[in-house]
Amino acid sequence: MTEASSTVVLRRVTVVDTRDGSLRSDVDVRADLGVITEVGRDVAHPAGARIVDAPGRYVVPGYNDMHAHPLGRGGDVAATLELMLAHGITGFRQMHGDLNLLRARADGRLRLPEASPALLAMPGPLLTMLNTGTPERAAATVREQVAAGADFVKSAAMTRERFFDAQAEALRLGVPIVGHLPGGIDVLRASRIGMRSIEHFGSGLGVLACCSAEEDAIQRAAGARQRLTLPSVRLPLAEKLAERIMRRVVINPVNLNKAADVDILDHAVRTFDRDHARRLAERFAADGTWHVPTLIRQKTSKLCDDPGFAADPDLRYVAPSARKAWDGAVARFGRFTAGQRETLARSHRYEYELTRIFADSGVRMLVGTDSSGAVWVIPGAALHDEIDLLAEAGLAPLRLLQMLTVDAAEFLAATDTMGTVEPGRNADLVLLDANPVAAAANLHRVVGVVRSGRHYGVQELAAMKDRIAAARSVD
Repeated sequence: MTEASSTVVLRRVTVVDTRDGSLRSDVDVRADLGVITEVGRDVAHPAGARIVDAPGRYVVPGYNDMHAHPLGRGGDVAATLELMLAHGITGFRQMHGDLNLLRARADGRLRLPEASPALLAMPGPLLTMLNTGTPERAAATVREQVAAGADFVKSAAMTRERFFDAQAEALRLGVPIVGHLPGGIDVLRASRIGMRSIEHFGSGLGVLACCSAEEDAIQRAAGARQRLTLPSVRLPLAEKLAERIMRRVVINPVNLNKAADVDILDHAVRTFDRDHARRLAERFAADGTWHVPTLIRQKTSKLCDDPGFAADPDLRYVAPSARKAWDGAVARFGRFTAGQRETLARSHRYEYELTRIFADSGVRMLVGTDSSGAVWVIPGAALHDEIDLLAEAGLAPLRLLQMLTVDAAEFLAATDTMGTVEPGRNADLVLLDANPVAAAANLHRVVGVVRSGRHYGVQELAAMKDRIAAARSVD
């Protein structure tokens, strides 16, 4: 590759500083071999460089979906990744993995398409009751994943006792633990010891239990619901069995709730106490426990039969087979009574309030969607749905931009390579046709993407989306 062919220059753009929202107007951004090398006026460039004249455009770092599942769940992975890129996503945190994926990455055999966001981090198999049934097995599972190169371990469906066994081993090995909260767990203990990020407000009852004026009673009830007698030996093919179970869960975990589970949730909702919520938020902020609300995932799960989802024009990106599975989830959701649905809806409304309380209390948060596979959550498009829901919760445009960019970089300890538009950072960028700090809606106005130094213009992005939609229609 020659110097000229590996150079791209964005001319006469406005660069947005993600740290404070300040603007640097009428400058050029040059990237060589996928890395930003210069930001300034009238930047020199070699003959034959790709010049993108973009006056009036705003340049920000590429967006990061920090809770996504594009790899390893079947379907057209390449098309899913391309769809994410076409919506401005240049990086993603893969939230489930397996040992083969980890080993392939370590050996250099895990190759993503050119038109794909960067894989930022990945765990091994999800931690469940099947691979963490005893203290010894929990520790051994964590060690196996870390040895295979896991960037973190993820709690998905564990008992509270085994959660702390896994957390202790992960921390001993210097690897973060993230994910869901088991029913009845001491959330403050998990936070204090060092849970790196809590996803979906803990999933299920999650942190809502800690926001109740009757927390102790609710936690006892939730813990009793999750008790399970497990074998003390490792089951053959346990990980494959767990993955098959989780695939059934992933479409809509709310559908697994029994009447007793909804009753406990109703108790938590009826006794929600804002002072409890604020104290909890202060602890999370002090402990450095991050949160990924995934409000779009919570909304589509808890309001599953809302007719607005079925009318979403972005469903053109969803394969008929997936749509059929989603329709099945809607049918199963129909077994809930009117009162139970109101409980689910009220719990979701409190999640907006929790998001605002967390933001006001200084809790660090990231943007994630839980795509792909989750009911009504459409890869790429869902990130923009999440932006709207976070804005509805009261988060300011600059805070949203930071969560998408520089905060993700900080979470990953990668601020030297991503999160800002500066020399030395990866040339993963989004061009917008309006100031994203002025209004959250402007974060949607993507008119160009640069991924690893390769520029995709607005027409090319539209063509990518149309091509994927056409292919999905005949899947």
